[in-house]
Amino acid sequence: MAIPDYQTIMLPLLKHLSDREERSTQETFDALADAFNLSEEERKELLASGNQPIFTNRIAWAKVYLKKAGLIESPKRGYYQITDRGLDVLRQNPATVDNKFLMQYPEFEEFMKTRTKPKGDKADSGVDVPPDTDKTPQDYLEYGYARVLQELAGELLTRIKECTPSFFERLVLKLLFEMGYGGSRQEAAKTVGRSGDGGIDGIIKEDKLGLDRVYIQAKRWEGTVGRPEIQKFAGALQGQRAKKGVFITTSSFTKEAEEYTKFIDSNIVLIDGEKLVNLMIDNDVGVTKVTSYDVKKVDLDYFTEE
Repeated sequence: MAIPDYQTIMLPLLKHLSDREERSTQETFDALADAFNLSEEERKELLASGNQPIFTNRIAWAKVYLKKAGLIESPKRGYYQITDRGLDVLRQNPATVDNKFLMQYPEFEEFMKTRTKPKGDKADSGVDVPPDTDKTPQDYLEYGYARVLQELAGELLTRIKECTPSFFERLVLKLLFEMGYGGSRQEAAKTVGRSGDGGIDGIIKEDKLGLDRVYIQAKRWEGTVGRPEIQKFAGALQGQRAKKGVFITTSSFTKEAEEYTKFIDSNIVLIDGEKLVNLMIDNDVGVTKVTSYDVKKVDLDYFTEE
């Protein structure tokens, strides 16, 4: 099933804590993941920022809201347990527990008013989030971050397709160098790109010591790259007695092309347009930082007295 939103998690979380035992973060994660029948992939799926698993983040927000309503408490760092009020809720046997349900508690109502309607001069700049929304504040940040990355990736790919073949080859070699391949910046790569090069556009050292070399083919394709093109590249590698190659394109690869690389002696990595621009963004190639936002939380260690 899909990863549940934080409000859907609230009632199962209360039931998980119903025995009044203190439960650790990991114990709660495992129990709720099993309760929602999440696959291993869903349990590991990360936020757009890559900083935390989505399910872990949503459990954390469910805890924040339940705690604000007085249904759970944290007796010590990393542990939570249900309160008397929380047990009273379970005795009511509600069909669901969500923000609307929690609004019956004055503490939670005040928390939501403060969170959604900033006071003072910044009131007009605040985001008015309905109390029954299934999105947390961090969800909005992650969504916005993902949209920015998506738009940036699209613009990057458009720019790449407009550049000359020689510029594209240099871009690819620059990217691989920033990823840790090559020796010094001056000798990081050797561009081939001459007649009779056998379909090889560049050669780069695998490491700074130059213990092995990686052969590159970089093509600005419009159509999908099929198996015949990969076979030609594999043949070019054999002609150089090379075992490692990277085939980079601005388009995509057919399933047959991807399957072919699994059954040959040469180790060929395929990088399509989507993966190329994401690697560029991750390694700051062709992009520049405009601004950044630090998301902070309370440092519990700071408030721990010896």
